[in-house]
Amino acid sequence: MIVAKHILPLKTYLVKYSGYTCLLVMLLCQSSLPLQAQRLPVIPAGADAYLKWDQWPMQRFGMRTYMRGTYDRTGGNDAADASHYLFMNGETDNVTLDVTGTGILYFFRANHWHGSPWHFITDGREHTIQETGTADPANAIRDIKASVFIPAAPFPKPMAWTWADTKGADLIWTPIPFRESLRIAYSRTHYGTGYYIYQLFANPGKLSRRIRSWDINKAPEKEMVNLISKAGQDIAPAHIPTRSGLVKLNGEKITLTDIRTTAVVRALKLTIPAADAEALERIRLLVTWDDALQPSIDAPLCLFFGAGTLHNRDHREYLVKGFPINIRYDSTTQQLTLACYYPMPFFKAAKFELAGITPGEISVKYEIRYQPQKINPAFSSYFHATYRDFPTPEPGRDLTLLDTRGIEGKTEWSGNFVGTSFIFTHNGELGTLEGDPRFFFDDSQSPQAQGTGTEEWGGGGDYWGGRNMTLPFAGHPCGVARKDQAKDRKDLIHSAYRFLLADLMPFGRNARIQLEHGGENRSTEHYESVTYWYGLPAPSLIKTDELDIGDVNSEQQHAYHSPQATAVETIFSRYELGPDSLNVKGRGKIEVYPAHAEDGRYTTGVSEFNIRLDPANQGALLRRTLDFSHPNQKAAVYIADSSGSKWKFAGTWYLAGANTCIFSHPPKETDKRMYNVQTSNRRFRDDEWLVPAALTKGRSSIRVRIVFEPVDQELYPGYKFPGKNAWSELRYTAYSYVVPVIKD
Repeated sequence: MIVAKHILPLKTYLVKYSGYTCLLVMLLCQSSLPLQAQRLPVIPAGADAYLKWDQWPMQRFGMRTYMRGTYDRTGGNDAADASHYLFMNGETDNVTLDVTGTGILYFFRANHWHGSPWHFITDGREHTIQETGTADPANAIRDIKASVFIPAAPFPKPMAWTWADTKGADLIWTPIPFRESLRIAYSRTHYGTGYYIYQLFANPGKLSRRIRSWDINKAPEKEMVNLISKAGQDIAPAHIPTRSGLVKLNGEKITLTDIRTTAVVRALKLTIPAADAEALERIRLLVTWDDALQPSIDAPLCLFFGAGTLHNRDHREYLVKGFPINIRYDSTTQQLTLACYYPMPFFKAAKFELAGITPGEISVKYEIRYQPQKINPAFSSYFHATYRDFPTPEPGRDLTLLDTRGIEGKTEWSGNFVGTSFIFTHNGELGTLEGDPRFFFDDSQSPQAQGTGTEEWGGGGDYWGGRNMTLPFAGHPCGVARKDQAKDRKDLIHSAYRFLLADLMPFGRNARIQLEHGGENRSTEHYESVTYWYGLPAPSLIKTDELDIGDVNSEQQHAYHSPQATAVETIFSRYELGPDSLNVKGRGKIEVYPAHAEDGRYTTGVSEFNIRLDPANQGALLRRTLDFSHPNQKAAVYIADSSGSKWKFAGTWYLAGANTCIFSHPPKETDKRMYNVQTSNRRFRDDEWLVPAALTKGRSSIRVRIVFEPVDQELYPGYKFPGKNAWSELRYTAYSYVVPVIKD
């Protein structure tokens, strides 16, 4: 693999990676300026996040993605992670998400019509969205053959789908932008389950489109809708260089092709006889970029292309009809085509192989189309598909589908997490679907993304109603509803996929992609997974400082000043993760997440401190470790130079909710809400905030002023949050965005 150095004084330069030394021509770069002086790539936003899908591999500076939802805050699976509300206002104003900043909501998921009418409040303007089943929920499934969103215009297929297609979930991929704030509230609380994916931007001026408040009366752009409607088709450029051929699988390992140039792979297609599909499904696809010592793609064919098996019990045309990946049976030719359209850049070489073959006479057709392109390597990344096998999951511990630390011998990676394909049972046991996805990026101890269950992550609900389903970005391609329906052992293999495009999740130094096996990590089913991600073996976020509140030396070194802060207090608690302990057969009670101590303070006034940055920074990220028993923490943030002169307002830092929430799951859809107060014993949380690049550029340090802003929010009318509304400070960690530099 290759990546550019910071300083490029010559027309060519030398780069070393994994023992290989290569000459990379200056043609790849835009100029001979140092990389930090070059113009950073513009981030595709709104419809462009779909339309510019060729920029999937691009590094995102100053952008973060978050996934929030109604999961059980105590670490269990209460009501299948439904009906946990941050706080409640009026009877029809039950808040599940409350965000401050400039961003875009790219995904919304609810179970059926539960919670509808939903209120989407963008920048203080309320939009009410309903679903057909809202009017008569008791008879909706029986009487309604098809369901739609109301209003329908903003939510056309394939940007939105209802339970009529998914057999359990209402899904929205229509971009919903906001300039200052976003809030989602449910009118009804019965089984009010949901999760949402949104992005926040530090530098709105560096986006491909200006962020404007969402207009519900405006239909999505036709070009975007038409593009996503092509899922299942060959969406890559056609008239570009191509390697193709027919190879006989007569050896344990076969090389399809070895391309020597600088380009982006735009299409990877394999065609095999349909009659031999199941026999070949576990052959491994290997792809190695730029003569690296290890392949970046190493996965079984079936899982790489989105399915747990190529067994097609009901002879569907599409087993997977995804946007970036599909599996199509041609009944006329009796051929099966496996296709992948994730853009895959490389800078010297791309080697495609098949391995794990039982030698025989079967032949495979291949087609690889690639597009010569000028690419700045430091702003791009390599495509990966990381396979993991979990035959015996460990009780109490999440499955780690990906931990980039150590991948290909590198500890730091920057790039984008873009999806998963996974088997969650080989034996038709669907209780595994209660497990939550949890994703951690860049050293955070709190997941920046946490969902409400495995089938929700795969675009379903209620276990997809026992059906199979394949959409552009989510699906359940294989598996029967009940064991007694199985006519073949492979009917018991269940898998799901989730592809991220507009809602991709960037990281700057590492990524951990985790999944619970069952609601409390108790399942013993055999899991397998492929995680799709883009990665460059160098960080774009580097840790430059840490202020430990409560440590006298650290406070002095950072000129910490907070006259209204409390004395140092020691808190003994946990982060908000799974169960504290678990009873395991043969082992008794085991502690899963032990408590630990943290020191810190809280204030209702002003805190100031200095933070070191990399002078070549392209912006910064501040992470705060806090005591989450203090509800709805909000502050205005100001930035100055290290001397504290010329303060500039940087934005508002707000964390809604607390470790106390409201659980309301009344028996019937139209029943009045309930007021069950739940307080988790998990008080620790990591929360992060993006600092605009204009306030950090060229500075090796800044002074930060945090001005607490009180939030007068009750848990529900007449009932105050049990904690004190204050700004909690246990630790601040500073990270600088930098142009990635690989180390020899």
